[in-house]
Amino acid sequence: MAVRWIAPRFGGPEVLTLVNTDVPPPGPGEVTIDVRAAGVNPADYKHIAASRGTDRELPLPIGYEVAGVLSAIGPGTEIASGGGAAGDPVVAFRISGGYASAVTVPAKDVFAKPAALDYPAAANLLLAGTTAAEALHVTGVAKGETVLVHGASGAVGVSVLQQARELGAVVVGTASEHNFDVLRRFGAEPIAYGPGLLDRVRAAAPEGVAAVIDTVGTAEAVDSVRELLPDASRAVTIVASDRSRAAGITAIGGNMPASAAYRDGVRAHLLELAADGRLVVPVTRTFPLAQALAAIDLVRGGHPGGKVALIP
Repeated sequence: MAVRWIAPRFGGPEVLTLVNTDVPPPGPGEVTIDVRAAGVNPADYKHIAASRGTDRELPLPIGYEVAGVLSAIGPGTEIASGGGAAGDPVVAFRISGGYASAVTVPAKDVFAKPAALDYPAAANLLLAGTTAAEALHVTGVAKGETVLVHGASGAVGVSVLQQARELGAVVVGTASEHNFDVLRRFGAEPIAYGPGLLDRVRAAAPEGVAAVIDTVGTAEAVDSVRELLPDASRAVTIVASDRSRAAGITAIGGNMPASAAYRDGVRAHLLELAADGRLVVPVTRTFPLAQALAAIDLVRGGHPGGKVALIP
């Protein structure tokens, strides 16, 4: 018997209910994971919102990424990184129902956990990391280029900073002043939000920026594209809006088929970077699994100061 959070109806986090559940044994192509940590992401509570449409089958599970230990493996099955035996530490991403003490999931979404990451960090690596990787891919950021990242101190932003550094790109990032040290830690030039932003960008990047990555969706971020890029083909947002669509900015999201395919394909590469210590995940706080609503409240507040994990 395990426990997991479900949404018996559509709505906000308040509809979530912690229930006892049987964990089905893994069939061919499946494994069972005893969860040690579950990542908490805005996508989790957005998944259960009525605004996403009500054509999904209730009750809805919640949670896309976990880290844990293999407890059972289906017949003739290997995990995505190869092999796999009971007791092996693993990480799983794009699964369903990660807010649980145990889950049975497709083996194609399960990889060996990098020893360099503890369970809370590993459980928060891939959703933000694959989003960041896709943003850099879509904008075509290359060695020697300068990229402007809006919201650079957030989870996706911090991953963008590290992956851009791997590409040899230069990053100018917007953030609140109290987060400037976070940007400097990962090699970015920090600049403040607010009036005068464009002047500060031009001062930090006198030769101009080659691409813009928007992780916040503000009018300021969207409008900067119009001013700083000759066209919007090298701009991307993870927060689509009427304003960004009117500006011609490409939107990406895990529910889009092209985004999902790219993100699935880049998981192994990001795990290799993490294993080598070249991609880290700052974790600010952990909560017991039973306190998932408090964890979600912290993330919904918009300034958690790092990633948040649930610990069964």
